[in-house]
Amino acid sequence: MAIQSGAMLRPLAVMMTRSILTIGPDAMLAEAARLMRDAQVGALLVVREGAYLGIVSEADLVRKAMARELDPAQAPVKTVMTSPLITIESDRSAHDASDLMADRGIRHLAVTQDGQIVGMISVRDLLRYFKNWGTF
Repeated sequence: MAIQSGAMLRPLAVMMTRSILTIGPDAMLAEAARLMRDAQVGALLVVREGAYLGIVSEADLVRKAMARELDPAQAPVKTVMTSPLITIESDRSAHDASDLMADRGIRHLAVTQDGQIVGMISVRDLLRYFKNWGTF
């Protein structure tokens, strides 16, 4: 592993969450919120017939659904999801992920390996990494 400013640059494959939680685009926002709450995650990947369409996050629920006063029992995920899905390769560094999130103004990235989604990484994961291993 590379060393930069005394901090070890671990590949995202080591830090990412491997369990990928998904929801369909036609599911209601209330179901998405319950899934996030129960799993204690901040985002779900939106998938239809094995194809990843985008992501729905807590921020989408607040900034798009609640701000537009959508009824969470009636509004489908597809009305507020963020698309296209932004990804990063699993061999990239935490610094690369942090830069990409900052550039795009997002808090979650799908992690890919050989073009396939293999996990997720969040701002919280990166904060934990930088606290324990490195600096900006």
